[in-house]
Amino acid sequence: MYATSLGDDGAELRPLEVWHAGELLAHIDRGREFIGRHVGLPDVVPDLDGARAWLRSYADKRGADAGSVHGIWLDGRLVGGLLFRVWDTPSGVCEAGCWLEPAAAGRGLVTRGMRVLLDWAFEERGMHRVEWHVSSANEPSIGVARRLGMSREGVLRENYPHRGVRTSTEIWAVLAPEWRTARARAPHSGR
Repeated sequence: MYATSLGDDGAELRPLEVWHAGELLAHIDRGREFIGRHVGLPDVVPDLDGARAWLRSYADKRGADAGSVHGIWLDGRLVGGLLFRVWDTPSGVCEAGCWLEPAAAGRGLVTRGMRVLLDWAFEERGMHRVEWHVSSANEPSIGVARRLGMSREGVLRENYPHRGVRTSTEIWAVLAPEWRTARARAPHSGR
């Protein structure tokens, strides 16, 4: 399968497949509390069966052209992921997301990987709008949205119960013409 280089630091973007379940579980276990601060992925991947089921759900989404999941590997080790949680080709709208284990944070991996996926979504798949839904408390993810040139469109106040606490969700988005204009002005950069 493909592996797309994300720079000269050994980072790669690859499909995250069902057969990666053991690797996904080990990765989640390394960062379970860190990852789970803002997203529910560690709660749906408690064990190997959960990892397989979650990856199978994304294999089914990919087969139905309704979503996809991609791993970020650094020096051959799975350290995070990017996904299209929602993919609606007829409307041209999708929702992207991410997670990282703590050792991989702060290296620009999500930003670099999402640039690859946004180019693909807009240029190859013809999407018109990519959304980024993020907890208002998740400053690193909000920073990614900013670096990707997304606009903050609003806040859904206390809409999401996460681990017993109601959290607010910010909606960020970038449109295809905005992405193309920004990409024409600035070449790829690490962060």
